[in-house]
Amino acid sequence: MQRPSALGPYQKQGIPMLDIIVCFKWVVDEAFIRRTSSGDLDFSSVDYKISEYDRNAIEAAVRLREECGGSVTAVTVGPPEAAKGVKDALSRGPDRAVFAEDPLFGGLDPSQTAAVLGQVISSKTPFNLIICGEGSGDVYSQQTGPRLAEFLGIPCAAYVQKLTVKEGRVTAERKVEGFIEVDSLPLPALVTVLPDIATPRIPGVKDTLMASKKAVIKVGKNELTAVPPPLLKTKSVRAARVERECEKFTAEVEDIKRFVAALQKRGVLK
Repeated sequence: MQRPSALGPYQKQGIPMLDIIVCFKWVVDEAFIRRTSSGDLDFSSVDYKISEYDRNAIEAAVRLREECGGSVTAVTVGPPEAAKGVKDALSRGPDRAVFAEDPLFGGLDPSQTAAVLGQVISSKTPFNLIICGEGSGDVYSQQTGPRLAEFLGIPCAAYVQKLTVKEGRVTAERKVEGFIEVDSLPLPALVTVLPDIATPRIPGVKDTLMASKKAVIKVGKNELTAVPPPLLKTKSVRAARVERECEKFTAEVEDIKRFVAALQKRGVLK
């Protein structure tokens, strides 16, 4: 597979301008999910939204374009009804969008999503930086971004909270295990970003109207090679339950022994 060009078509003061791709997902708005008496989740009245993590990614991409010049292309994979999400994404600042749509694209697992994104990006738009949210607001597997980087054969940095681009490299400040790691990657590259990266803007009426005039490239399933079989299967989704027995223990020796025995009985202590 031929990798897309790393350099954008325009230059500013001799520095290649950025062709940024930001990936986003149209997900269920959890505020509309209801729990039934049996513990199942009722999705019959749900609405949808752009994943919260992806809103931060979109904002980071737009700010980087404003700082360095270039363009931002928003890319998503989903069923036809996710077109509302495309317009919402465009109202947040990207210059154009690419929408891979098919009724079967509503239930893809991360490996399938990354494969479709990789094919679409390879064939439809040049890039030198891809930005993804750290995970999606529904599944939150945190796999799609790294899998996409692997598909495209480019370096990847995850959990990024600050980005700078200079002289053909991206410097990514990562939040890892309680400390900060700073990585330098050659372009083209992919980063997944934390919500700390940027606070999303709220689109105004003018932004929403302008979004309708921006270009949207639609890609059908027939334009892609076969989508690989899923590697993950969701068997069920149930509401979390918290059971409290409210047993009280004092600091007396006998109560401490009783407390330890209770933990052992529940398998907390071996």
